[in-house]
Amino acid sequence: MAFLQKVSPFLRSARLIPTVLLALAISCTTNHPGDEAPVPAPTATDLDRIAETIRTNGLTREGAFDFLEALYAVGPRLTGSDGAARGVDWAKKTFESLGFETWLEKILVPHWVRGEAAAEIILPGAAGRDPLAAAGLGGSIPTPPAGLTAKVIEVKSFDELEKAGSLVRGRIVFFNAPMDRALMDTFRAYGEAAQFRVRGASEAAKRGAVASIVRSPTGRLDDHPHTGIVTYEPGAPRVPAAAISTLGADLLSARLRERPDAEMMLRMTCETLPDAASANVVGQIRGTEKPEEIVLLGAHLDSWDLSAGANDDAAGCAQCLEALRLIRDSGLKPKRTIRAVLFMNEEFGGSGGRDYAAAAGRSRERHIAAMESDRGAGAPEGFLVGGGTATLEKLKAFEPLLRPSGILWIRPGGGGVDIGPLAAGGAVMMSFMPDVQRYFDYHHSALDTLDSVHPRELELGAIVMAVMAAALAEKGI
Repeated sequence: MAFLQKVSPFLRSARLIPTVLLALAISCTTNHPGDEAPVPAPTATDLDRIAETIRTNGLTREGAFDFLEALYAVGPRLTGSDGAARGVDWAKKTFESLGFETWLEKILVPHWVRGEAAAEIILPGAAGRDPLAAAGLGGSIPTPPAGLTAKVIEVKSFDELEKAGSLVRGRIVFFNAPMDRALMDTFRAYGEAAQFRVRGASEAAKRGAVASIVRSPTGRLDDHPHTGIVTYEPGAPRVPAAAISTLGADLLSARLRERPDAEMMLRMTCETLPDAASANVVGQIRGTEKPEEIVLLGAHLDSWDLSAGANDDAAGCAQCLEALRLIRDSGLKPKRTIRAVLFMNEEFGGSGGRDYAAAAGRSRERHIAAMESDRGAGAPEGFLVGGGTATLEKLKAFEPLLRPSGILWIRPGGGGVDIGPLAAGGAVMMSFMPDVQRYFDYHHSALDTLDSVHPRELELGAIVMAVMAAALAEKGI
């Protein structure tokens, strides 16, 4: 990280060289009365040349990393926080500085404040305590100010929790369910493990537990807890909920095997404040023939607060900005509007996407496709596409445009949290799919830092999003 901070000014300068040379070339060849007619802009049917221009410009400059670096410098952007407000301001100013039509769509968002978290293993009769790296789960209630201390019961599934019966009462439930590292689909492995983070507190509380602790959903063994949202079941009791690191989970499990009477002290000072004002940030290139038809590129502007979320999802925001810039600089005047939306509050419930879909005036627009980037900054692999077989076949016709930039496949699938509400209006759901084998090493933790992102891989994602958006804007679906 220190090395990057030292060299990043040079890297920024180096990436700007092609743009400076291009500007000089343009100034030297500007047409004046009596000069030769200017070379016409690429035509709508010349998608091969557009795709090549986008790819060449993108790889030469790697401008997506400039956007990422600037957004990362804003700091953590937890929904409702001052950091999130700074992120909105940065995004609006960045869109405007690039010359795009820009506006804010105001929304209300939850405002949870983390405070402090501490956890220790206590062995009755032993002199010392084992500290555990812990992080409160988003939306959790706090412990009493002095913390709470109770015996611990370890379970690996909800079935085990149910079978434990009365043994749960008065204890801290420890959900020790590792991510399945045998699965190639890391998002599937994550989903199977993260269910205990999301639902565990309510399931434990209904059986009389005093708190819920989860093993961080990551395949790595380290001492960095991974946070995320906890949801409380309406009408069910609420108990404090936290994650501990994977090394801490292994230690706690070992202590419980040695000493079933082991206790834990948990202290959390988090709190939930009234909802806060925030906004989705929108920038676009207006279509020349069918401006009411929208091709949307989306990512979420908020992040968790253990880091500034380089992969989740500052990378997606940077790719949306860079994709718009690459399309503009290719000379294409798209038939349909290409719009980038940086959504607020994906992490704390997805209200930004819902509010965008329901905003006043949206009924006068037709979103033909919505594409989301929210799987990190890895090298491109493919696109997941909803809408059925006929739609899939139409989009697979764009594969020759995308293969030179790394896309290997276009397959059936769907979109993401933020664009999902647009499906009801007929928008084709699309997810940009990068390599995600390392994604959950960083996800929702202090490890999601700028040095975990490779500028070229990040740029390739922006390039394929730009090419796909350009093709959709010209050809439709």
